[in-house]
Amino acid sequence: MIEALLEGIGMGLVLSAMIGPVFFALITNSIENGFRHTVILALGILCSDLIYVMITYFGVSIFSQNPNFEIVLGYAGGLILMAFGATSFVKKNNVRPNSGGMPLPKTGKAKGFFKGFGINGVNPFVLLFWISIAGLVSLKDHFDKVDVTIYYAGILVTVFSIDLLKAFVAKQLRSFITPRFMKLLNRVVGILLVLFGLRLIYFAMERQGLM
Repeated sequence: MIEALLEGIGMGLVLSAMIGPVFFALITNSIENGFRHTVILALGILCSDLIYVMITYFGVSIFSQNPNFEIVLGYAGGLILMAFGATSFVKKNNVRPNSGGMPLPKTGKAKGFFKGFGINGVNPFVLLFWISIAGLVSLKDHFDKVDVTIYYAGILVTVFSIDLLKAFVAKQLRSFITPRFMKLLNRVVGILLVLFGLRLIYFAMERQGLM
């Protein structure tokens, strides 16, 4: 059990170190809407990861042999990320009087949850990560069901905890952030999300043999 937990925590640290759309969503959301709101967004990310864990663990062989699923997810995910990016690029910040120039939080918690769920869920690289984890677990013959559960729990709890840490650190920097900086950050994030989206579409086209 201890071995499974330590390996799970280690793999969670590896996943948390990856910089992608989720990382930028956590940072900007924490600055704009606060830590509590970002906890909801992180819960959306956690739920999408949990669904992928269940799908890949019980059907890793099916999905690993079905490239069409990755292709569809690549196109859909790319378009959705590009839409998020375009929205972020043209976003206008509402400033609250006497707030030190900080944007007024307006995003609903439900919207934050589904944003986290969507950005993480439509990324086929997340699916590929969990497929590789499921394949790795299948090779561990000495792991029983309890060990497997602890292993996955170690990964998920570690990723969720570090996501909250990222949001907390970003929240502490909020007082130093000006509206001009937020406008620039939103545009940078928007461009990055569009690039991530284009990367996913390229990934899907490559899988189709079009590239």
